[in-house]
Amino acid sequence: MVRDKAPDRMRALVVETLAPDFAGCAVREVATPTPGPGEARIRVRAASVNFPDLLMTRGDYQFKPPPPFTPGLDVAGEVEALGEGVTGWAIGDAVVGGARLGGFAEFAVLPAQALRPKPARLSFAQAAAYGAAYLTAYVALVRRAALQPGEWLLVHGAAGGVGLAAVDLGKVLGARVIAASASDAKLAAIDAAYAPEALINVTGGFRDQVKALTGGRGADVVYDPVGGDVFDESVRCIAFDGRLLAVGFASGRIPTLSVNLALIKGFSLMGVRAGEYGRQFPDRGRENLDAVWRMADQGLIRPRVHAQLPLADWREAFGLLAGRQVVGKAVLRPDL
Repeated sequence: MVRDKAPDRMRALVVETLAPDFAGCAVREVATPTPGPGEARIRVRAASVNFPDLLMTRGDYQFKPPPPFTPGLDVAGEVEALGEGVTGWAIGDAVVGGARLGGFAEFAVLPAQALRPKPARLSFAQAAAYGAAYLTAYVALVRRAALQPGEWLLVHGAAGGVGLAAVDLGKVLGARVIAASASDAKLAAIDAAYAPEALINVTGGFRDQVKALTGGRGADVVYDPVGGDVFDESVRCIAFDGRLLAVGFASGRIPTLSVNLALIKGFSLMGVRAGEYGRQFPDRGRENLDAVWRMADQGLIRPRVHAQLPLADWREAFGLLAGRQVVGKAVLRPDL
């Protein structure tokens, strides 16, 4: 193993028991992990907080690791040690990577093949905020919905990580983007950062507003990470031959669809799981990652970091996301 000097112990956020309100989580001192064959150890400079991280703390996500474990999907940092057989990376390289676990710690071990060079245009915090959110948006809009230039794209939860990524990517793809949120302050921040075609406050309903904006046709593509009532009303303002993308259920209620509505209105319901898409179609998965990171290298996209907090303030970071207070991503910085 090729390595730099690292302490034998490190700080990590550990889920010790599955419990509501993050009651089973605590920052602990644990053994610094050693990379095995084909792996690299990263000195974590930033790790973004995603909804799956929160769900895993109470066992509500599809992937259910047994405690104790350290959550954290998206990390950015520097290569600190290399396992046997790893080539193409050197100690000190600035990288980004994604794994199901391990990011909320001072050091994380990832498969070397899962690493990519950190785009020079992005800070460590921006790079950590980028991967999962924009990959989800890319798989949804490009692979599933085949979004076309000029089409109307309605993005719900537009201030959240995956929602804001869809707003940004939708504009890059040439769509006419309608950003939807329940907060005027969040909509103002979205407008200042990305200038979508239209902004809608969904409080009190949004069907008529979408119809009016689209000349009565409705949205060609609806991107929904919210579910619940938002999904139900989206069915009422989607265009004929439209595509309704089920990205998540941040509202807490998993909706149901009366299929006669899909038949009459001629729209398609499409599920989106970006990681699973890549596992089912490995070649396309690699193409997706190449496309997403190429856009970052070219400066076509602009991930927004709402807050950067030290690892000790993990509860505040989790609370920002759980309380839907972020516009973009909250990021943990173990180096602070």
